[in-house]
Amino acid sequence: MNKLVEIRRQEYFCRERAYLDSERRVFWLAEAEEWEQRALDEIAFHFRECNLDAPGHSLTAALNAAHSRLGRS
Repeated sequence: MNKLVEIRRQEYFCRERAYLDSERRVFWLAEAEEWEQRALDEIAFHFRECNLDAPGHSLTAALNAAHSRLGRS
């Protein structure tokens, strides 16, 4: 969950910059949206991990391998 906290912190930082930097507001809002999507992806990944950690689920290993290839932990 520490990763999610850091992602949300980056999203907040970008939104704050958008508020303060009127010349680059569109840029900072786009960055914030990217961070928001990363947070949603992280939440979904964590949810899948929690639901697949039951004994007998061979899909857990496959999902972990796929996310490792994508650079997620």
